[in-house]
Amino acid sequence: MLKKLLSLFSNSVMLAERPNQEPQHQYVFFDEAAHEWIGIPKTEISDQELRVLKTLYQLIDFQATVGNTASGKWHEFLLFDGPPPSNPSDHEYRFIQFQINGPDINQPEIEDALKGFFTEDTNIIWESRKNGVVIEGKKQISLSDGELISMSETLESDFYVKISFYVGKLYPLSEMLPSIYKKEREYFTFAVRHLENNSRLFTYERIFPAYLAAHLPEQLTGQIPHEIFELFTGDPELYTTIKVFLENNLNASTTAKKLYIHRNTLQYRLDKFTERTGIGLKDFYGAFTVFLACQLFEHTQQ
Repeated sequence: MLKKLLSLFSNSVMLAERPNQEPQHQYVFFDEAAHEWIGIPKTEISDQELRVLKTLYQLIDFQATVGNTASGKWHEFLLFDGPPPSNPSDHEYRFIQFQINGPDINQPEIEDALKGFFTEDTNIIWESRKNGVVIEGKKQISLSDGELISMSETLESDFYVKISFYVGKLYPLSEMLPSIYKKEREYFTFAVRHLENNSRLFTYERIFPAYLAAHLPEQLTGQIPHEIFELFTGDPELYTTIKVFLENNLNASTTAKKLYIHRNTLQYRLDKFTERTGIGLKDFYGAFTVFLACQLFEHTQQ
């Protein structure tokens, strides 16, 4: 979409990446969906056009991330090849990335609310209007996964937005952290695009099976028994049952409760699947094969 602006503003230019410093005579806009930047001369944009563009795209606020604050240093280190923050090298850190979706996202108020749940010296940086990351040192970690989900529910209630989190692993402070952060961001981006819309919390373990299935070469995906795909296609309810059963560690009681069905109904569906495919779900190898098939099937339906 940004490319269409080139014809409207004759001296505008597409940018390969976000500038490290603010151009003196340009506004820089970012299209998050296409991951593109454009620089438009300030003299070519009227006040009304500027207001319209700010509602459609993110106007990069260079002042928000400059300076010698701890968050600013982390921002430059993770995103723009800056030097590592001056923290003890034996410290370990994890990144809790978040994405907020809603019609009215008030960054300062949401950031204040986030800081209220974490320790006071936790750093928060923003990559865009709705994407950011909480940087936690090992000694700062205080919230469990369940507490993070509760926090998400509270923020959604208070700000009328939907917020999802990706909880990364602990890593020592090193020159490798920016690449690790970007890889975790890739997993998170994949998750919010391809996994359940109602999920509030993602982890590597939760995402990787679906990520693997989506990136398998065609010659391997063709090795999944076609009977499974045919069964899932003809009976979507059975597919959902099998997937929820596997995701809940083969626990019949939990699965029946989540699906709002009787245990006898669940057992009937499990028996039907085994009878039609010849694959049992009570051992690791059968469960693993079927779970991978579920991920591949889900990917083909998108």
